[in-house]
Amino acid sequence: MHPDRMIEELHQGIDVITGLVGHIDDESARWRESPNRWSLVEIVAHLADEEREDFRTRTMLTLASPETTWPPIDPQGWITSRNYQEKSLATCLDDFRAERTASLQQLRSLNDPDWSSTHQHPLGPTTATFMLANWVAHDLHHIRQIVGWRYHNLDQATDGLPLVYAGEW
Repeated sequence: MHPDRMIEELHQGIDVITGLVGHIDDESARWRESPNRWSLVEIVAHLADEEREDFRTRTMLTLASPETTWPPIDPQGWITSRNYQEKSLATCLDDFRAERTASLQQLRSLNDPDWSSTHQHPLGPTTATFMLANWVAHDLHHIRQIVGWRYHNLDQATDGLPLVYAGEW
């Protein structure tokens, strides 16, 4: 997939994620299917932090200065250290949209970027194209997670009302 198409996918992610979570109240957004599952507010707070501190930062560093060591991140630790569960879903969603808009502006302002620029990551050589594709995949992963959260929330909220007519989940 061409980088321009992947950038458009990132743009579409704003509307998809907003459409899936924008109407949910804070109390509902803190619900977890089980203790080891993320709540909706945790997912959206994670998306905002990953946008700012992981994907945008690391993709731009790979393009501009591939030899530079990437700043450390701790997505799993941020859940508790940044108190995701206590945040407002609307605030987290606004943060995500603002960060994604900033990312898109930065990506679209690039003048003939070398998408083959390669950072030497401990997992192996990581190109800017690899980062961009994984940025899109990260959105899709969490969109799937949000849809699962919504399904299980509906199942719980309907007090065991069978959902089999809708099809197998």
